[in-house]
Amino acid sequence: MLKFNNVSVRHSEVGEVLRNVSFELAKGEIAFLTGHSGAGKSTIFKSIALMLDAEKYQLRGQITFNNHNLTKVKSSQIPFIRREMGLIFQDYKLLNGRTVFDNVALPMIVMGYSSGEIAGRVRAVLDKVGLRGKEKKYPETLSGGEQQRVGIARAVVVGVPQQKLILADEPTGNLDPDLSAEIMKLFEQFQKTGITVLIVSHDISLISKLNHRVLTLEHGELISDMRPSC
Repeated sequence: MLKFNNVSVRHSEVGEVLRNVSFELAKGEIAFLTGHSGAGKSTIFKSIALMLDAEKYQLRGQITFNNHNLTKVKSSQIPFIRREMGLIFQDYKLLNGRTVFDNVALPMIVMGYSSGEIAGRVRAVLDKVGLRGKEKKYPETLSGGEQQRVGIARAVVVGVPQQKLILADEPTGNLDPDLSAEIMKLFEQFQKTGITVLIVSHDISLISKLNHRVLTLEHGELISDMRPSC
């Protein structure tokens, strides 16, 4: 489903930020990506999401996702490949001029779903992330944790069969432990439908409580790949 094969990335100003990183995630697998600040986690996130600035970053090796070679993607192909991903950003990236409902509905609108399908799916996923009754609110009126949950809802609203991967950058960073556990249960529900989930996280306490694969980066190198126990 997702494979890194000897991937190295060099930044034009700071030098090499990833060194010969190789790993593979299977369909329906959940994995955490962790490491110190500056270890290369964000670079991996951006390389998968096709967000690396080609003028600043030089990428070597190969990244494949759902039979797409991400290292040789034309700019015109990027929107279509991203439809197969649910992206959760640490800084939310919400549209402040749109309601919570409109923010969450956006991927479905772009993909041409009917208004009835959109309404039902959006309300269901808002309920799952604890935002029932917030549909008409605007992001700037919400707390940081609530905004983060809107971003999570937007990322998972399409679901199967279109989505193949959920890629999350610190999705529980502004959430209390109970809600963090609920969000992880939501990810695990999607895992059961065959969606692959990669979570960038510093939350060692959360990671240690869950029996999922853990990839650890240090100074741009993958130094550990711990598989879950049976």
